[in-house]
Amino acid sequence: MFGVLAVAGLLGGVAVPAASAAQAAGPEPVCTIGDSRITELSGLAADAEHWYAVNDGGSSLEIFVLGRDCSVRHVIENPADPYDVEDLALAGDGTLWLGDTGDNRKQRDTVALHAVSPDGDAVLYRLTYPDGQHDAEALLLGGDGTPYIVTKNVLGGSEVYRPARELSSPGPTPLERVGALDLSATETPGGPVGSAGSLLVTGAATSADGTVVALRTYTDAYLYPAPDGDIVAALQRQPVRVALPNEPQGEAIAFEPDGTLLSGTEGAGSAVRAVRGATDLVAEGTSGNSGESGASAGGAASDGEQAAGAQPDSGVPVLPGIAIAAVVAAAAVFGLSRLRRR
Repeated sequence: MFGVLAVAGLLGGVAVPAASAAQAAGPEPVCTIGDSRITELSGLAADAEHWYAVNDGGSSLEIFVLGRDCSVRHVIENPADPYDVEDLALAGDGTLWLGDTGDNRKQRDTVALHAVSPDGDAVLYRLTYPDGQHDAEALLLGGDGTPYIVTKNVLGGSEVYRPARELSSPGPTPLERVGALDLSATETPGGPVGSAGSLLVTGAATSADGTVVALRTYTDAYLYPAPDGDIVAALQRQPVRVALPNEPQGEAIAFEPDGTLLSGTEGAGSAVRAVRGATDLVAEGTSGNSGESGASAGGAASDGEQAAGAQPDSGVPVLPGIAIAAVVAAAAVFGLSRLRRR
């Protein structure tokens, strides 16, 4: 099992590979979401015909089915009342998984997943962390259907959890921690809390073929190679960083079937933007090395491994980045809690 990044490694100044910055054109606006029902875009998914979008929070399950012009074609609805939906993932069989995992105030005894069919039927799966409450806004699905939750921590670290056994409904099913991540601060503008926002994981996605895993912060996306579809192994590898600048509260991310990366932000009249050929950047960004960083800045670390924080493309190592986040932690919790349902 994978554990937390070793603090000794952070303090020791050991040189390790950092996230490489992608040489790609900036994200291009595709369309603007004008529907007044979608003002807190938090999760996004795509298939060959449609996009699927969810708002942050909500008092029932609502998945907006969009055309590629951002217009709402129809809404998949279920009367179940979630606590705080934060992300969305699309399974190969068409099931839409909603990550009901938001917990700003760290007060939930359980978090939840809702598996919603295209006709609106929903199955509830309650989950419990092994080590106390966490706020989480990112949900990944493995190729075998296993869900992975990536936490959001105002001190700059994120942890990765998956069910410790087969899901049962309504549960709860215990989670197990399988990895941890430390991102370095970047200078990409955007987000509600300044540079500290570049440390906070706000969304996740897996490419249609399962070979690229993406995590996003308020300001950047990190693309991890997953040639074998193994999400835990992928998050140990060196990622490619793609800047997503000037999104006021960027939380949504998805892959089109052709490898285009989509991103979106909360706010009325927000744009969906696209980075064409994003999955191709992963092969380019990892050429010339094994693709394995073990404990790289931006990668997960396994038991016994150590990590340093230097990241040449950002100029801000992990520890100063965490210090920046600590300074604004109280402000971040206050500001973001005002944007949550409860």
